[in-house]
Order: sequence, then structure tokens, then C-alpha cells
Amino acid sequence: MVTVAIAGGTGHIGLTIAEVLKKNPNHRVIVLSRTVRAPDTQDNAAPVIATDYTNIDALAHLLETNAVHTIVSALSLKTPSGSAAELNLIAAASKSSTTKRFIASDWAAPIPSDPTLHLPQDTLRLSTIAALSHTSLEWTALHVGQIADYLGTPHLRSHMGVYALHIDMAHRSAAIPGTGDDEISFTYSGDIALFVEAVLDMPVWEREMSCYSDCCSLNDVVRVAEDATGTKFNVTHDSVDKLERGEMTELPSHRSLYPLMGKTAVQKRFATFGLLTVKGLLRLPEEGSLNRLFPHIKTMTVAEIVGAWRGK
Repeated sequence: MVTVAIAGGTGHIGLTIAEVLKKNPNHRVIVLSRTVRAPDTQDNAAPVIATDYTNIDALAHLLETNAVHTIVSALSLKTPSGSAAELNLIAAASKSSTTKRFIASDWAAPIPSDPTLHLPQDTLRLSTIAALSHTSLEWTALHVGQIADYLGTPHLRSHMGVYALHIDMAHRSAAIPGTGDDEISFTYSGDIALFVEAVLDMPVWEREMSCYSDCCSLNDVVRVAEDATGTKFNVTHDSVDKLERGEMTELPSHRSLYPLMGKTAVQKRFATFGLLTVKGLLRLPEEGSLNRLFPHIKTMTVAEIVGAWRGK
């Protein structure tokens, strides 16, 4: 039995991973959190340890005191402070005599080679990879395509929050980039946790690994959404030129994000996802995927995820 520490394990993808791993008798699970609070779950929580990510020496001592062998980072890399926390955690893991492995907080598609297609957090993701590359830790970044929970929330079991990207289930609307025929690798957060559990038992890690729940086009998603809800969706298609201007058709649910990020930032971020879609960069290859390596893991289909809306 080894100790696995989940950084940022009280919410979102971190909490989902903690819920799965704590049921595995081969792992002792602890959660590292800036603030000790009750996790958003009805299950018995893994122990939560208050963590100061600004003090590398104290972090290293915490890891050694708890005999942490593997770190799974689910820290948010959407802000410089989140990135600084992960970089300090990497430095502490490198100093810790007990810590040998580190899963980076990636949980997205691979970073495009074209910088014009980078999302704001991609620079911070690259900083993490650079820092890990200068340590003796065994590490990996797990690519998951596009997290699909938003297609089923709030009716799907999920800690990822309720929002809309290109499909607005609540308002029966869709803003499709390009033709809508380009495939996306969609991944349910619960399936991500199952693949993390499997990865922990691998004797050797690749620097980059990938997994997904289902692969289909946004046109396919609209079809299953209309079937599940019994409602015809209001569908628009955005041209590549419009997406390259950082614009996309506004969906009703987008407005709830404007107070947090501003309309321009939301539009640009979501338009970039549209460009990644039409360029095929959100479709993960089957060859070499964890799906091929662990065929016993039965993932959710997009139809099952969207099916959470059936009768709603």
C-alpha cells in the first residue's frame, strides 16, 4: 500500500478522483487543501490536510511525514497563483525522500504547437511540464480531450459545476463551430478517475498518456440531445473566420459567466475551443490510449451523459 496525495482534492476533478481512489484498498489517500473544509460529497471523505503552498520546505516535510509516494495534482491552473502552487508542490516533491511520482494538473487536450490556438492556461501548463522535466520524479500528464460533464449537469452526478460550452442543454440551443462534423473526444470526470486509478498501478509511465469516454461530433451530440429532451434545438453554425476573431454565437447560459470573466474573455475562450474542434485537435488517437491498455474500464457514452436530461 502506498500513500497517494491529491492536491486540490476537495472539489471538481480532484474530489472525483479522491472518491474513487479511497475505495481502493491498495492506496491510502489523503487530500491536500489550502482550506480544510468538508468536501462536497455525502461519502466518507479522505483525510484533508491543511496545506501552505507558499512554503516549499514545509510542503516537503508534510509529504515526508505522511510518506506520500504519489501526488495527483488537481490544482487549478487558470490563475498565476494556482500555477505557483503547483510549481512549489513539484519543488517540494523533488525534495521529499518518499515522493517518487507526480501526475500533473493537465486534464485537457494536448497543447497545440500553434501558439495562436493556446488557451490562457496553456502557458501555465507548459511551466508545470518544464518544472517536472528538471526533477528526478517519474511524472505524466493525462490528456482527456474535452470534459463532457457539462452535457449532463445538473442532472448528472458530477462535481465539475454547471455551465454550457457549445451545447446549452438548459435552453435547448447550440452554437456549432464549422460544419459540426468534426469529432471530439469527450470524457466524463468519473471515467477520468477510473483511468487515474489504473495508471497508479502501471510499473512505468509515459510522459504523456490519454483517455476518453466517447468520440463523436457536435452534430451527433445535438441529435442525442434532441432525442433525450424531445425538443428541437435552436442550432447555429459559426464560421472559422468568426472563431478566429475570438467570437462565437452567444448561448443563453454564457451570460452567467460574464460577471466572472467578462464577455470578451468568455467569447475568446469558447471560440478557441471551436477552433481546436474544427482543426481536429480535440480528437485523441485510439492507438496508444489508456482505453486500449485497460479495456475492462467501461466508460460512459455521450448518449448516456446527455441522457441525464431525459424527461427533464
